[in-house]
This record gives sequence, structure tokens and C-alpha cells, in this order.
Amino acid sequence: MAQTERIEADWLTAPGTQAVMAALEAARPDGSRFVGGCVRNTLRGIPADDVDIATQILPENVLNAMKVAGIRALPTGIEHGTVTAIIDGEPFEITSLRRDVETDGRRAVVAFTEDWAEDAQRRDFRLNAIYAGPDGTLHEVVPGSIEDALSGRVIFIGDGDQRLKEDYLRILRFFRFNAWYGAEVDAEGLAACTRQKDGLAKIARERIWKELKRLLEAPDPSDAMLAMEESGVLAAILPEASAGALPALVAAEHAAGLAPDSLQRLMALLPRRLREVREVGRILRLSNAEQDRLAAWADPALGHVETLSPAELAEAFYRHGAEAVCDRALVEAAGGAGDGLKLVLAAAARWSRPQLPVGGADALAAGLSGPAVGKALAQAEEAWIASGFTLPRKALLARLSQPD
Repeated sequence: MAQTERIEADWLTAPGTQAVMAALEAARPDGSRFVGGCVRNTLRGIPADDVDIATQILPENVLNAMKVAGIRALPTGIEHGTVTAIIDGEPFEITSLRRDVETDGRRAVVAFTEDWAEDAQRRDFRLNAIYAGPDGTLHEVVPGSIEDALSGRVIFIGDGDQRLKEDYLRILRFFRFNAWYGAEVDAEGLAACTRQKDGLAKIARERIWKELKRLLEAPDPSDAMLAMEESGVLAAILPEASAGALPALVAAEHAAGLAPDSLQRLMALLPRRLREVREVGRILRLSNAEQDRLAAWADPALGHVETLSPAELAEAFYRHGAEAVCDRALVEAAGGAGDGLKLVLAAAARWSRPQLPVGGADALAAGLSGPAVGKALAQAEEAWIASGFTLPRKALLARLSQPD
């Protein structure tokens, strides 16, 4: 292991980390190691999102060790060996070493072990099976795992088909990790995902969207998504989707200085037909806000926005919302619509929704009642919009007094 023997990072020496590891070491010296993303990311020189710890201590004893140390701990997944310690609001996930006894592609029945190799063999990819001791000393239990992390190789531990049959969500994890870390998609892993793609039907739709969303949030998920499409995995989860426009969308984002947006990237995968978009919302169990945003982007009434004049843009912002107009403009830019995206974004940044100067009380004061109130207000609003939102209140009151 000549290339790297030890990691150094702020999270490793942070007081919270030190306190949790000290509590575990007091219960069993040399029985706990950091594992997963915190080790992998540190090796790659990027921030660690969270701190996960693997331990030879049984979960009940982990809870007791935290109690003795005065650290709050919750049995968040104790049937699978996981306890979460919390210090100053920061969670530390501590999982006892385990091996799979039975799997069905969605969940596993596990037995606890003290064997680091057994624990490593049940993990998904070699780059996620690197352990580090309390002082950062690396333990390469799976040969090649450190080099994988350094070079961006996403390779299944052992037999890829078997890893996927244990948990079919790993198919999407394969593409997600390639999007974030992969230098080149592993051919054997891709072939295994192709063979096992039908197993995704067993996975809850919410879990699929959570994984797909994290994939789409990568700086540039284009290669991973294109590989997903070629393998048939994309069609297995979204039959109408295509990744063909995604590289152009990412390029348009970069040119406009936009941060990655998972929903905008999802839009680039979809046909812009309201029926299919609503079906996608159902398939992925999107939140109401996410479904509403997709529907607003796909609304046929919005039309082509990159060629709109400033006055027409202002009307589109008012009728459809600035977010929907910007979403449409970005996807249009990815389709080669032109160079109007920056103009749309600049106009949206300046946009402030105006307030119609008249309301229901004015209509009632004008002697209107019942359905006539709504009709008169709608007519007044249309005239106000047509004026570029400049028609004064006096003129609008006059229209209410003499509705069409």
C-alpha cells in the first residue's frame, strides 16, 4: 500500500468525532474504524458529507458505550446493527460488523460478526469498503479498493450479479457513483446492471427517485446517464426518458453559470408532453411541489420562450411563474434553440410580480355580484396585462363599473 497509508482531515480530529470514537475505544480497544464516504472522499481530496463508523461491538453495547460517555444515541436501525450517536446536532452512524444471512433484493437479514473481511464482502463497491482507524491509518481489506478511490473506478466487490441480487437499488447506485466519482464506466459492472435491471421493479418508487435525484445532482452526470440509457436501466424506471439532451443541458448550465438542478435535468430526460410528465410524477412518487414544477414546465400554453420580447416575457412570468419560464428556457437552450437563455435569466432576476390594483371589494362596490364579480375582474386583469401592467387603478375601476 505504497500510495497512501493514512488520511488526514478536519472531520477526523473534530471534537465530536473524537468523543464518539473514544467512547467506542473505551468499550473495545481497536474495535472500531471509519468506513465509507468519509474515507473515500478524504482520499479523493473532497469534503466528507457524513461520518460512518464500523465496529466489532454489538449494537446494544454501542448504545451502552454512548450512555456511559454521556453521548445521546438512537437505535435508528438496530435490527441491522445501526446506532446513531448525536453530538451538537451532528449524527455519527455506527454499524456493527455484519454478514448477510438472507436477501430478497430489497432488504437483508443480517448476522453480526467480528470479521472485517466478512463485513467488507457484503458492501457494494470496492471504493466504499475502505476502513480507517481512529488515527486515520488505512486498512485495505478488499484488494484494489484504495486505488479505485484514487482513480475513480466503481467496481463491484466480488460478483456484480450477486451484489445486485442482494439489493437491486445498487443498480442505480452504480450509475450514481460513476456520475460523481467514475473516470470510466466499468464494463463488467455495466453488464451486470443490464442483466439485473428488471429487479428494479421490486424497489419502492420513492427510493428510486431519491437515488436518481442524487445522480442528477452530480456536476456532470451525462456519461453515467447515457450508459444507463444504453443498458436499458433508464427505460426500466422511466420508459419515455432519454439522456440524449443531457450533455447539452449541462453545457448550457455552465455557459449561464447555473448550479445543477435535479428537476431541470429530469426535464431534459422527458418528452415535453403534459400527460407523460404527470405519469412520471406518479411513477417516481414526486412531491406535490415537484409535480407542480414539472407540469408548469410542460404546460403547452407557455410556448417557446427564448424568442419572446421583454413585454411578452413579463406576461409569461406573470401567467406561468418565473421559475417555469426559466426551466423552459434552459431545456430549450439544450435543444439548440438559440442564445436567449441569458436574457431570460436576466429578466427573471429583475422580475417582481406586480399586484392587480383592483380586487373583489372594488367589484362589489361597483354594484357587481355573483359570477359577474369574477368575470369583471378577469376582464380587468386581461386589460391590465395587455397594457404591460401599467393601466392605472382609476381606469380599472371604470372598467369594473362598465364590464363587457
